[in-house]
Amino acid sequence: MKRIILLLVALALVIVPACFLKKDKPTAAADGYTRKYNTKVVKKPVTVTLAKGLEYTIISKGDGPAVQKGDRVSMFYTGKLSNDTIFDATSCRNNTPFAFKVGSRQVIAGWDSVVSKLHGGDKAIMRLSPEYGYGARANGKIPANSTLVFEVEVLDITPPPTPWDAKGKDTITTPSGLKIVMFTSYPDKPKPSTGKTVAVHYSGYNTDGSMFDSSVERGQPYSFPLGRGQVIKGWDEGIAMLHEGEKAKLIIPYQLAYGESGRPPQIPAKATLIFDVELVSIK
Repeated sequence: MKRIILLLVALALVIVPACFLKKDKPTAAADGYTRKYNTKVVKKPVTVTLAKGLEYTIISKGDGPAVQKGDRVSMFYTGKLSNDTIFDATSCRNNTPFAFKVGSRQVIAGWDSVVSKLHGGDKAIMRLSPEYGYGARANGKIPANSTLVFEVEVLDITPPPTPWDAKGKDTITTPSGLKIVMFTSYPDKPKPSTGKTVAVHYSGYNTDGSMFDSSVERGQPYSFPLGRGQVIKGWDEGIAMLHEGEKAKLIIPYQLAYGESGRPPQIPAKATLIFDVELVSIK
């Protein structure tokens, strides 16, 4: 299947019960995470009500930037029922931070509403009535019509990708019509050969600057065997020209992309595509 990407990735609700600890907090061991932001305990926390049944209290104030719609936010959390039963926590997932794109409906409604009001480093308690959680349906051991309480910490905030500025940089044009603009160069590092599995971070744009897909937003590089026709021709050719670790802009004519038909609605017919790519690794 000659695709680079899965457009409009269908993401399930992400607050999925993973551990069930009856009224006991997770073990208070060091989580081993190095904080990016400084935080200070709030001496007199104030509860903010956003709507009936939706409120939050900041218990420690961070010095990071405000969360914006479209940001990718990384967090620690502990989720409880109203009787203090813990139904899920990042501490039950090897202290692996949970990340999501704010405002993209990847999480329950209450999370999107509250997290968009926080700053990097904030620690807060969110209280969500059923309409902002899972409503009248049960979810694992979360009963129907449950009020949910989340203790959360904003660990990192990554703004959405924007096209790299190629002004003043040289453009290489290959015989096929592919154009490459280099942003970083590591000539002493290896190049991938046909059949090698490469991991690539990318953001893809139409010529009007609209982004149609990004591995950066998902926080996971895309891996594929080079030269096996599993991606569009412009990728097989362009990635093969890079050394490990290099970053480049690939300007791919429609003949090397999705052809005359395109991939509507995100990619128009006869669309020239622009990819900002980083060759993360070669295996």
